[in-house]
Amino acid sequence: MDLKLHDLTTGYGRHTVSHNLNARLQTGLLTCLLGPNGSGKSTLLRTISGAQPPLSGTVTPTDSRTLSIVLTSRIDISHLRACDVVAMGRHPYTGYFGKPSPQDDDIIRQAMQTTGTLHLSHRNMTSLSDGEAQKVMIAKALAQQTPVILLDEPSAFLDFPSKVSLMLMMQDLAHNHGKTILLSTHDISLAIKTADTLWLMNADGTMHTGTPRQLIDTGHIATYLGDSSQYL
Repeated sequence: MDLKLHDLTTGYGRHTVSHNLNARLQTGLLTCLLGPNGSGKSTLLRTISGAQPPLSGTVTPTDSRTLSIVLTSRIDISHLRACDVVAMGRHPYTGYFGKPSPQDDDIIRQAMQTTGTLHLSHRNMTSLSDGEAQKVMIAKALAQQTPVILLDEPSAFLDFPSKVSLMLMMQDLAHNHGKTILLSTHDISLAIKTADTLWLMNADGTMHTGTPRQLIDTGHIATYLGDSSQYL
């Protein structure tokens, strides 16, 4: 499922963060959202997810059965096992207090198998490393079975091998499982090597989009970094 931004302006109250954004997330592609601190990456993700309203413009579509989001910060789920957290992804279909059906259990199991977390099923979330916990949250998003997945700095607290593993997983979910994925990151080298498309936020609230090669050739990556040659 494609997701489209049309003349989207984001911000808080009278404070505009980004303006007149037009872009499309395409099915089966991994898109990385880049930009300096304060450029509005998290605000854009929250607006796309429906967590906060746009100042103007539209995002289509957005609801809990078409879009899921994975945040960097851990929510207070310390009393839950990994499988319980992944099962929360089925709440749009069962209700908060609904009991998962055998079909739901199969979906939960498959989500954990896909993310390599099945062996963590009965581990308490407090016992997991940052990388393991992040993969469990991604499994939760997969269990929600939304065609679109948003991730806000999913590799922020991971070591380099774990970052590479996570980005390759996102690439696989897009290419081989038909997911439409947008993730924000500061890891420019990994983004250039793994993303199909880049959204590059500017400090002035505008955004450039294109393939990594296109944004390198047009000089937008060089402007952002000062020198992009080390990432080619």
